[in-house]
Amino acid sequence: MPGRPLWQVAGKRDRDQEREAQHWIETVIGEKFPAGHLYEDCLRDGILLCRLMNRLSPGIVPKINTSGGDYKMMDNINQFQKACIKYGVADVDLFQTTDLWDRKNVALVTTTIFAVGRACYRHPEFRGPYLGPRPAEENRREFTEEQLRAGEGLIGLQAGSNKGATQTGLNFGATRKILLGK
Repeated sequence: MPGRPLWQVAGKRDRDQEREAQHWIETVIGEKFPAGHLYEDCLRDGILLCRLMNRLSPGIVPKINTSGGDYKMMDNINQFQKACIKYGVADVDLFQTTDLWDRKNVALVTTTIFAVGRACYRHPEFRGPYLGPRPAEENRREFTEEQLRAGEGLIGLQAGSNKGATQTGLNFGATRKILLGK
């Protein structure tokens, strides 16, 4: 699609969510993003993301590359992703390295940061601040055999009653015409 910015093609970015994620990262690591830089440019080398993970779980990223070529910076992103999984973020919530490095899908990067923020709720040693809503907790229920059997005799009225009506004779839309021999 010529003429359209890459971010519109890759995914819809929410600037409010990006600001919220940036503020959370700044609060947790105790330093501001560099002034005058775009959100994705500040995260692109992976240094701030690795610092975030080390603040949440000290030592989870053993070595943060602060100098070197593109390969070293991309390695920071990979280390961040591995740290996320160790911290309890589901792998389906992680962005791909190229999403951030090539700025292909910055919205997914923000989604990953929110997933990290939600994972913080499951770590009682973390005292906040949190990012995003608290994840739902399991509410397992136990039923006796008698309780389970009691429900077998009931007719579910939630679906309503059709009072004997059937779908016989109902047509939706035009019929399909099949022409043979043409």
